[in-house]
Amino acid sequence: MGFVLSFQRADLFGARTFVGIDNYARLAADPVFHQALGNTFKLTLLIVPALTVITLALALALNRPTRGAAWLRGLFFSSSVLSVTIVTLIWRFVLTPDAGLVAEILQAIGAEPIPFLSDRNLAIPALAVTTIWWSIGLPMMLFLAGLQQIPEDIYEAAALDRAGRWTRFWRITLPSLRRTVILVVMLQTAAQLQLFGQAQLLTAGGPSGASRPVVLFIYEASFVRWELGYAAAAAEILFMLVLLVTLAQYWAARPREGE
Repeated sequence: MGFVLSFQRADLFGARTFVGIDNYARLAADPVFHQALGNTFKLTLLIVPALTVITLALALALNRPTRGAAWLRGLFFSSSVLSVTIVTLIWRFVLTPDAGLVAEILQAIGAEPIPFLSDRNLAIPALAVTTIWWSIGLPMMLFLAGLQQIPEDIYEAAALDRAGRWTRFWRITLPSLRRTVILVVMLQTAAQLQLFGQAQLLTAGGPSGASRPVVLFIYEASFVRWELGYAAAAAEILFMLVLLVTLAQYWAARPREGE
């Protein structure tokens, strides 16, 4: 349905006219779409590597059978069960320059508040931090599950060979987690390419479109400008990006010779 719609000029009232590839040609020449696409890639590049490293480090630190580790695992996972509305309310309270938590701390030490949400250079990093905090739970649990699948006797043999902590990590842990790392990277890449709620509720895509991702562009084209065909064409391009990520996951995770 969406693919067919992308070749039409359509609105919310049902009027449709076939326009061929005009919608795709408009997207190719639309600087607003180019900006949204660039913002989406920036967010993905900021979020995915940081989230992967942070959650792997947390999994390594909390992979132990103690009550404190179990409590911390639950604490870190708890943010991921919150709705995007609650998450953005929390981070708006933290980042708002006039009465936010960070602003209050800066004012207490005599510094000027930082406009995280209204500065075009800081809006995307603010969205990235918000998303990382919200998304920690699932990748951490995936890494924990992967760590618990590594046979303990491999580490015991490495200890007999006097292998150090870093040697065990680089030679045993990380290779054993290869597929888990690929899964986390691909899942999060696909998720961040579709980032929407945080941008809409925290910055509204501003200032001047500096934090507008592709999905917010599609939303505005559909429900603000009522250009359903144009929005459908943008959605098809996004779909192809996500599909490429998925195919890359299957290619990277395929069994190698000798495995």
